[in-house]
Amino acid sequence: MPGIDESRSFVPVHIAVLTVSDSRTLDDDRSGDTLVQRLTDAGHILADRKIVKDEVPSIAGQLTAWIEDDGIDVAISTGGTGVTGRDVTPEAFRSVFEKEIEGFGELFRWLSFQKIGTSTIQSRAIAGVARGTYLFALPGSTGACKDAWDDILANQLDIRFRPCNFVEIMPRLREHELFGRSA
Repeated sequence: MPGIDESRSFVPVHIAVLTVSDSRTLDDDRSGDTLVQRLTDAGHILADRKIVKDEVPSIAGQLTAWIEDDGIDVAISTGGTGVTGRDVTPEAFRSVFEKEIEGFGELFRWLSFQKIGTSTIQSRAIAGVARGTYLFALPGSTGACKDAWDDILANQLDIRFRPCNFVEIMPRLREHELFGRSA
């Protein structure tokens, strides 16, 4: 049965939060605030927080800076995952991914379907890995951020979660750099 193994010690993860918006500021960024509150309440460390415009170069540039920062383990974004013309977060994320974690978007939409029905089809939430950094792109609503954190990320970013989690495999995310890529 999946759950927290209390015999293991919690390991805080360094998480950066990115809000993708043409109009939000730190004063009115409720979705970013939701993520910050949840990750710090869980015992993780807020490594950085930024707001960038809905533009692929701005989003990819910030992600790249965090990917290159050894002090950041995870980056979570909110906003820009819909289907309108300005929604380009998934494209920016894919431009920096080494590997996509397809199951994240699938699971997010399955969980979201239970709450908002077929409206979840408009979400392009995605996740991936680049240079040992986990990258998660969430919709811009506070409800979506709560659902993604509470129902997926809280467990997967907790090394005590069994049967497996993202934290315990973090040391292995860059194996290909040490041993070379196989052809």
